[in-house]
Amino acid sequence: MASSLRDLLAQEASIERKTPKPRKARRLKRLDDADLTHPDLPNPSSPLLLADENASHTVISILSGYAGRFIKDPSFRQTVREKCLAVTACTRGAHAVLTNLELGMEATEKLSEEQSASQRDLKIRSLRNSIRLLSVAAALNGSGYTCGVQNSHLSACAHLYLSVLYRIESDDLASARHMLQVFADAPYLARKSLLPDLWDHFFLPHLLHLKVWYNKEVELTEKCNSGQRDKHMKSLRRTYNDQLDLGTTRFATYYKDWLKEGTKAHAPIPVPNVPLPQGPSDSVETLGQRSVSLSRGTINRSLYRAVFGGAAENEDIEPENVEDTKIDLQRDLNLDLHAEEEQSICNRDLDNSDMGLKEKELVNEVLPSADMSRHTGVAPTPRKSYSFRLFSCRSDSHRNVITITPKPLKKEEDMSIPKSSTNSNGKDSPITPEKAISLISNSDNLKLCETAIRELTKAWSDSRVGPTLRPFLSTSSFIEGILEISSTSKDEEVLDMAISLLAELARKDEIIKHMILNSDPQLEIFLRLLHMKNLFLKTAVTLYILKPKAKQMLSLDWMQLVLQILEFGDEPQTWFSIKCSPRISGLYLLHQLLMGFDEDRNSENAKQLVALSGLDVLIGGLQMGDVKERKSCVVLLAACVRYEGSCRRYLAEHIKKECVVKSLLGNQIKSSGAALYLLCELVCLDRMSQMKKFLKDLKQEGSLNTMHILLVYLQQSPIQQRPLAAVLLLLLDILGDPLQFSVYREEAVDAIVSALENSSCNRKLQEQCAKALLLLAGRFSSSGKATSEATLLRRAGLDDTLVGESFRSVEPYKVQDLLLEEENLTEEHLKNLAIVLSKTGNSKRLFVALSNCISDNTPILSRSCLVTVAWLSGSLTSSHSSGTFLASACSILTPRLLDSLGCDRTAEERVLASFSLLNFAKCEECVPKLFPLDKETISLLQDLADVTWTAKELLFACWG
Repeated sequence: MASSLRDLLAQEASIERKTPKPRKARRLKRLDDADLTHPDLPNPSSPLLLADENASHTVISILSGYAGRFIKDPSFRQTVREKCLAVTACTRGAHAVLTNLELGMEATEKLSEEQSASQRDLKIRSLRNSIRLLSVAAALNGSGYTCGVQNSHLSACAHLYLSVLYRIESDDLASARHMLQVFADAPYLARKSLLPDLWDHFFLPHLLHLKVWYNKEVELTEKCNSGQRDKHMKSLRRTYNDQLDLGTTRFATYYKDWLKEGTKAHAPIPVPNVPLPQGPSDSVETLGQRSVSLSRGTINRSLYRAVFGGAAENEDIEPENVEDTKIDLQRDLNLDLHAEEEQSICNRDLDNSDMGLKEKELVNEVLPSADMSRHTGVAPTPRKSYSFRLFSCRSDSHRNVITITPKPLKKEEDMSIPKSSTNSNGKDSPITPEKAISLISNSDNLKLCETAIRELTKAWSDSRVGPTLRPFLSTSSFIEGILEISSTSKDEEVLDMAISLLAELARKDEIIKHMILNSDPQLEIFLRLLHMKNLFLKTAVTLYILKPKAKQMLSLDWMQLVLQILEFGDEPQTWFSIKCSPRISGLYLLHQLLMGFDEDRNSENAKQLVALSGLDVLIGGLQMGDVKERKSCVVLLAACVRYEGSCRRYLAEHIKKECVVKSLLGNQIKSSGAALYLLCELVCLDRMSQMKKFLKDLKQEGSLNTMHILLVYLQQSPIQQRPLAAVLLLLLDILGDPLQFSVYREEAVDAIVSALENSSCNRKLQEQCAKALLLLAGRFSSSGKATSEATLLRRAGLDDTLVGESFRSVEPYKVQDLLLEEENLTEEHLKNLAIVLSKTGNSKRLFVALSNCISDNTPILSRSCLVTVAWLSGSLTSSHSSGTFLASACSILTPRLLDSLGCDRTAEERVLASFSLLNFAKCEECVPKLFPLDKETISLLQDLADVTWTAKELLFACWG
């Protein structure tokens, strides 16, 4: 075994103290070949050392280096591919996720094979596309199935290839975290098939105590009689593997969380504790049908930790001293087995045979003690099904336990509890609430539990569940029992009652909410209920009470189910003390789906919503809903446009503009900001005729004075929202006579100038100003991307190969592909806008502000200002009455434009500057302010002449 991480880090620290290195030169060493048997590679046997920065470098180096082996070693690459294809070999049918996974794997292999620098520069887009493809499968880290393959297996394969892609991209930290996620998602597959040597080196040192325990148990089992030996060995192996998987997942999550938080974490990340199993008997105990159905399928511990973190799970573990653990481990390796231990395992069958009797005795009589109170009350004993442990915090057997006086039973007595018992008079007596609670908490008999649910619901409705019993309803065993029933029962009446009880209890107690969400981390039980036509609305309301987060909503079924709730959830659901509209729940869940994930997943969900005609559902809610629902719909529609830009044309045609304008009223900053964002995005259409129509409808539709509302909003909104509000107000204003004075116009231009003047130290304001200036320019692709800069650059003759990556990814705006009428409308719009800006009293301030923003050379804003000056100077040049204004603008802007010709600027910025200077040169009033040019400027223009004809024209004008 390689030397421990503690020793290696101590050596490294000692060496660094002797030979200090410059801080800037310190870089993370990359282990491209990932030779895990090399003696110099560290063995991370002590996770406590992760507080040291050197340790993080070592861990990242090991994991990303293993991904580097994929790139360097073709045979290893082929082996990994075969193992991942074996995972998908048993698929039933086709699915987009599987297709994306296979395409991502192929693309990763091609990128790994082509290693020259020139090739990799050309493959950047392919790399990003591959990451997107694999991210779809990586999001399926649940326990469900896709075409017969476990989602966790697909996710693990995807994360393995993502690790390689980020290694290619030289992002070693991301590569390491994805490599860890392979073990977190599918620990058994990863350690047995995909990455066994990495597991042996990286994880096994943390789990040696399990191996010691297993070897001891094997020796004990071999001494049992042959009839019991096979049974025990099978159980032992299953228990051992389950515990290894648990430990692997915990340590993978631990390292992944630490690499994310690092030394910046406010509190030390607790070291995982992987306790020894109690014995193989735990895993062979007789279980009810419902427990078996949930023990492996529903509860995914990896997802639980990903959603809720490790804090809750650690509550059930006593902190252990790591050094003491090491001493105990060493002692266990050296000590002989005790004779009584040998005998105990042979007698376990006798113990197991008594467990069913004890459980049936437990539910036979329920006698709560008389002095029970809310604070010191006692609760039902936790169920004996060890495979069904929904909760991270296990119940304490010495606390909150109902005092039981079991009645002695004869062997020939029937051990089951009937639906109702018979008294001495021969009449049926119903199950009491006490007994119903105990049955739900402890019994594995589904029929009995269904009967108990009916009786308890009836008692609750009749107010027969007194305060002495209320503490029992908040115990983990009771909540656990209801969830078991909800996951297995086929009786919709029982399911309705179960979900009613859960909702009522969760509404009154935040702790119960957390219990339920922790117990069903993937919401699989609720997904099951949402698929039932008679229960989905009540289930939706229950989910709204629970408020689950997006990370729990990973199933691909969620979008369709949520839209169904919105479509049919008009009538409020009422039971017990609850009254709530399912539509409110649907909007909350949709908000999580569209805004709760990363950008890629949000985008995928938005596309799914559009494909399922969800826009019409939201438009209907915007028009027919109450104030709260309208504001929620505005926020969600804004998210749809953001993540799926192609839907803006449909929305611009079908949305009721007055409803969006109403959302600008009031003091709700979030919804008002979303309404402004939505209106501005809907203006970004790829045809000027459509843009004009939308603006006219916005101005004239309904009884509201849209311009007045915008003016009030402009005056009261946060400064970051004012640039867009001002531009929208200005666009509405120029629909009228551009030569007529307008208060709206003056206020709008003043707000734009003020925002530019105050943007130097406010990055958010810079972004909004840049967006507002591009909105003024009025040229967009079908997906809503601004194309004014690309249009100007192509007009200036800049070759497509020199245009930045951002423009190659945007749909080209080619004048020759547009109808002549559309282009004439665009030019007319820009000319009217230029005249309006030249006639306003803030025109000089505007150009001073643009000049200052260009000189600041902020990447976000200076480029947009150069674009604005370019189209504005061009539009004014074609207007014969603007000479005086052009001369004033030229005197202010020329120094900044000449500076922008410098070689320290990008080719696009230099071309835009020369384009604007040439426009000024066409005006006689500007010529004296431009020429003659100094030698340095002439040299820069000569250099630029190879790129754009505008530089040649400027040189010709200078020499002429």
